[in-house]
Order: sequence, then C-alpha cells, then structure tokens
Amino acid sequence: MIWYGDGVADDTDLRLCGDVQGKRVVELGAARGGANAVDIARHGAKSIVVDPSADRIAEVRQAAEAAEVQVECHVGELADLGFATSGSVDLVLCSHRLHEVDDVPRLLRQAHRVLRAEAPFVVAVTHPAWAMLDEERSRVERNYGEGAFAVSALLTLLFRADLRIDVVHELRTAGKAAVPSTLVVRARKLGV
Repeated sequence: MIWYGDGVADDTDLRLCGDVQGKRVVELGAARGGANAVDIARHGAKSIVVDPSADRIAEVRQAAEAAEVQVECHVGELADLGFATSGSVDLVLCSHRLHEVDDVPRLLRQAHRVLRAEAPFVVAVTHPAWAMLDEERSRVERNYGEGAFAVSALLTLLFRADLRIDVVHELRTAGKAAVPSTLVVRARKLGV
C-alpha cells in the first residue's frame, strides 16, 4: 500500500490513510515513480498527483498505464492545488517530498483548503535524528534539524495550519538502526 520510506512500515501496518475506496486522494509529490498514486487508484480511489518534475509525472503516467488504472496528473508546485475545489478531497498524502517545498506554510494552507472537514493529511519525512548521521550511520555529522525538519518545527507548522495531529510515528529501518529514519505524522483538518 502506501510507502513511507525504505525499510520502514508501510500503510498496511500503520493504517493512517484508511480505506480509500471511492475517495478523492491527492498525493503531493510523486513518491517512488508514482507507486503510491497508482496503488491508491488500484484500491478504488480517484487518485491525483501533483509534482514539479515533468519527468516524475511521466513516470506516474507510465506506471498507471502499466497497472491499467487512472491517475490524474498535474505538473506544478506542490502547493498549486487550484485544480481542487475547497473541501473536495478526502486525503492528502506527502511522502518524502516536503523538503522540496520553499513555502511549507502555503502548502499546508492549500492542503487544509482542499480537505473535507476531519479529513487526514499524512506526511512522511526523514527523521531529524537520522539526518544528523553520516552515510554509514556511524557518527554524528550534522546538527539536529540540519537537512531535515525538526520534529517540533513540523508539528508547529501543522498546528498553525489548523491541522490537528492525531498520530506520530518515529519509524526505524529494519535491522539495527540506533535512531529512527522516518517521521510519519497524520493530522486532521479542523474547521471548514
């Protein structure tokens, strides 16, 4: 189902997205060549993906065609959700693409706008503790928050966008990881 990072639990285990059958789902950024968007469509959702890379969108289209499903594709900045009317989306998903966004508060305001009341926004990012380590994961090379969102910064951004956090997972990669590699948060839209 939904991929949150290499070597960590997916949505089959975490169950953050729920049953997407018949729902309208927007993926912000084409994760893994569109595998999330295609899988969402395969499970009966109206799958929509927006990504600034025309190459990544082409990969999504190819993957959707190979899987014989429909995925609505938009080339554009992740915060450019003008194609969706207010309160028309049942789930917004962003897996390891938030770091590419220059104006995260704007993106979160747009996600809030398009989501239905109480609908989830699910985001996966590199855990800041993992980002501190060198490539071999054997020593600290960077300061906390360098190269990844600090946990408090991400949670504060969600809170300020009227997205109520209801689940936080700090996932370790399979094996002997000393620190979590992935931070996954689900927040729900407050208000209308």
